Amino acid sequence: MRSSGKLAWVLALAAMLVSGHGPAREVDDSYTIGQRFAQYQDKFPGIAWPAVTWQAGQSVLFDRPYKNTGTRDLHIDVFRPAANASRIGIVLVHGGGWRAGAKTHFYALANLLAQRGYTVFLPEFRLSPEAPYPAGMTDIGDALAWARAHAGEFGVDPARIAIGGASSGGQMASLLAYAGPSGLFGAGADRTAAALIDLDGVLDFTDPEALRFENAAGDASPAARWLGGAYENAGARWKEASAASHVGAASPPTLIISSGIARFTQGKDKVIAELERNRIPNRWFAFTGAPHDFWLFDPWLDKVAQEIDGFLVALKKKDA
Repeated sequence: MRSSGKLAWVLALAAMLVSGHGPAREVDDSYTIGQRFAQYQDKFPGIAWPAVTWQAGQSVLFDRPYKNTGTRDLHIDVFRPAANASRIGIVLVHGGGWRAGAKTHFYALANLLAQRGYTVFLPEFRLSPEAPYPAGMTDIGDALAWARAHAGEFGVDPARIAIGGASSGGQMASLLAYAGPSGLFGAGADRTAAALIDLDGVLDFTDPEALRFENAAGDASPAARWLGGAYENAGARWKEASAASHVGAASPPTLIISSGIARFTQGKDKVIAELERNRIPNRWFAFTGAPHDFWLFDPWLDKVAQEIDGFLVALKKKDA
């Protein structure tokens, strides 16, 4: 085939593929694991790519459609253990400043959790370049509802599905865990989580220290782009999107894992105080000398899985 003919064939095929997948949308690929590793490798001695090993009997279901937005499908990956004795599921929401990132960023952690007997659900959701708040919140609420509806298919107890996330995903997971049952992001009964796992996700956007960072660039700040404006112009939305505004007697048991960099878990003290007041189990663990994205790399990754496992096992024993 001549090169010109081959090029025309490739272009025609590309056009068919694009036309079959809905309208083009803006994608921000500025946040990648490789980019962060390059940024951190000279700052954190001992940092390493995690070695992902596989156990016999594990399986993964990739890109199961869980929702149609009207213009495209959203997909979810399901990491299944060899034997799900725990019958516990975990929905994990990836980070990326509400504008970037991908569900693939959680593959290493999902693998470790699956090896501990958990079924892990990793959803994609609409990011701020595609749709502002609350679209992404509605999406992850629908992902939790999908996991609950399909729990029997995966050997999971629908009443034992936790919601978790990292960085901006931790903020979103926390907001869904505390506000989801009220129906703010869809049918509340389907958006009730058994536990919350927040990995370095801000809990109160309105906290002065949080605003110092999250609102630093005004309307150009990542949080402002997601929430539809700087705090000065959209303060009510910033408050509504703060998990701390919704924590209360009906909130689920909560595990907060911090890098030790205080800005990323601002609002933690307010949340923990309210959980304690209502006698809701909670745990805060902080690394020392870890990067913000500690869940992506060794030597911190295994400790993250260990903390999550220990917290959920203790809850299961308490409920038994």
